[in-house]
Amino acid sequence: MWPYPKVLAHRGGGTLAPENTIAALRCGLAYGYKAVEFDVMLSKDGIGVVMHDPDFGRTVAGEGNVARTPASDLVRKDAGAWFGPQFAGETVPLFTEYIDYCRSQGIWMNIEIKPVPGFETETGRWVAQKTRARFSEELRDGEQKAVPLLSSFSMAALAAAREAAPSVPRACLFDTLPPDWRDQAAALDAVAIHTNHKHLTPELALAVKAAGYGLFCYTVNTPERAAEILAWGVDGFCTDRIDLIGPGFA
Repeated sequence: MWPYPKVLAHRGGGTLAPENTIAALRCGLAYGYKAVEFDVMLSKDGIGVVMHDPDFGRTVAGEGNVARTPASDLVRKDAGAWFGPQFAGETVPLFTEYIDYCRSQGIWMNIEIKPVPGFETETGRWVAQKTRARFSEELRDGEQKAVPLLSSFSMAALAAAREAAPSVPRACLFDTLPPDWRDQAAALDAVAIHTNHKHLTPELALAVKAAGYGLFCYTVNTPERAAEILAWGVDGFCTDRIDLIGPGFA
């Protein structure tokens, strides 16, 4: 049900580096992490960039919106200075740049499709197509555990991803599991359910596993909680505290 790594660095380096940057990936590697979760959305000209927020102001200074900014402008923006002066000049990565770096370092990826509102279908399709193209050899050779897992809170984005690249695996992402989670997962041919560990119970974990899905949680930041949910049958989780929870914890 879960052929992937069990512990992932959240957005690259958790709390130790500016999220969703190449510097964050280097930080995760320094702590032994060879698996990462990160976010992708589309620029004004329909190019994927690795960012979490649709609006500027938190990780990127100033006013503006990813969907109204060309990728050529986004990649010149400083995505590191907000975190600390030692990261000043760390830029917003292109999606293709980010996954190429991960491939070069042997980092497995959980790619969260995080569309700017109103661009769910376009984003899901674009991310799936680019992922399929980058991993065509692994898909052809049946090396499924090497292929990234696409996840999203947007079922429309996942449906577009399924249509564009059905061979690239998908996971339904929920804050709280809705009553019809089984139907949604089945409709999308999902392989896993991703959810907020704060709303998970042993009974829900058992139900997800009994239904034949992998079960992944976000964002688990204490060893005690990680051990607890693993005992419930959770297959994997991401963490911000890569300094407290090692990649071999599970």
